[in-house]
Amino acid sequence: MARQIRNTKIDTRNARDAIPIGAAIIYADLGVDGADLGYRRGKTGGKWLLRRYVGAKKYAVETLALADDRADADGVNVLSYRQAQALARSRHEALTRQERGLPDSSGPYTVAHAMADYLSHKEAEGGKSVADARIRSNALIVPQIGGIEAAKLTPKHIRDWMSKIVTTPPRLRTKAPKDGKGPAPVRYMDVDLSSPEIARKRRATANRMLGILKAGLNHAWREGRVPSDEAWRKVQPFREANAARLRYLSVEEARRLIEAAEGGFSALMEAALQTGARYSELANFRVSEFNQDAGTVHVRASKGGRSRHIVLTDEGQNLFRRLCEGKAPTAYILARDDGSRWQKGYHLRPMREAAERAGFGSDVSFHILRHTWASLAVMNGVPLMVVSANLGHADTRMVERHYGHLAQSYKADAIRANAPRFGVNFNPSIISSLGAK
Repeated sequence: MARQIRNTKIDTRNARDAIPIGAAIIYADLGVDGADLGYRRGKTGGKWLLRRYVGAKKYAVETLALADDRADADGVNVLSYRQAQALARSRHEALTRQERGLPDSSGPYTVAHAMADYLSHKEAEGGKSVADARIRSNALIVPQIGGIEAAKLTPKHIRDWMSKIVTTPPRLRTKAPKDGKGPAPVRYMDVDLSSPEIARKRRATANRMLGILKAGLNHAWREGRVPSDEAWRKVQPFREANAARLRYLSVEEARRLIEAAEGGFSALMEAALQTGARYSELANFRVSEFNQDAGTVHVRASKGGRSRHIVLTDEGQNLFRRLCEGKAPTAYILARDDGSRWQKGYHLRPMREAAERAGFGSDVSFHILRHTWASLAVMNGVPLMVVSANLGHADTRMVERHYGHLAQSYKADAIRANAPRFGVNFNPSIISSLGAK
């Protein structure tokens, strides 16, 4: 329960009696941002008010109830100072949630409440993947288990929910009706769920959703909205859900692909191969973010909201010097042929066309350039921790999962090539005599 904040001008009946009738409204701090409790004295007594800041130096004021100036507080129509503070906070919270499109907080605190609070928190932090997480939550979490009270959630609830994801076909993207009435219709892909690869992908989807659910519930637990994290802590992701090892290009294949690209897209691909950066990061690079002295390019905000400095090779530095030459510090380093910025999805068609001209199949996407940088770096002996930092991962787990086998291959090749040899010829008689002992 929030503590009572004293205000000696209005927190007792005797103090309020000293206020002249018709005097200006007196406001008291509620201990929350953007809201105050107000008191206005009239001929027949006083009233409690809620004042909320609505932006542009404007406030909205509404009456809450009568003050207990003439009658004793009944907790409904007549309120004491303490009761008025509690109602004002509750009303402010409800209005704030409504304005943000969040569910009503009255009643039990449900899984839907937990997800809404978590996503709102991440949005305030400036997280880059909030929109995607919100879409996934609204599609697969809230409709299925959103109504369950978070404190009563069990491991069985979660396991059953994950199993349902696995046995349900993937959803198709659909649009809401043009008249704006009602949600978008739900339709599913026509897939063979008995296919091992389709089943693996559904397990991978369930595992990703479990991660989003756990993030929301952990936030609720840290905020004190649920008493324990035991229910979801016990639930483990499905095994054998990871994709097959990622395809990457050899140096010769990468050169062939760049030569098949045209204009500004060729430069975009070359920058991707030199940095391992994501498409969205490349599209946002500005001239001021390339540090020629340090030989780095600064990613201000990556997928996880973290900034980092990508270290460039001599070849990469030369590329970025050439791309930045003659441009203003605020200009984008990489641009389309017409000078416009690379927007979401603009790379798909030129990538497909370049891959076809270079003789590659549909498995060569733009993201493969990031995998190529990482794979070749690991095989050339760059430590996984360094590769992880350049890619922008919080730790090495993702890199170890996708590229760890390449590091092992590099170690094996290095040992076979450089480990000492002693010039001892294989002699079967020596081995047999040792065995006889």
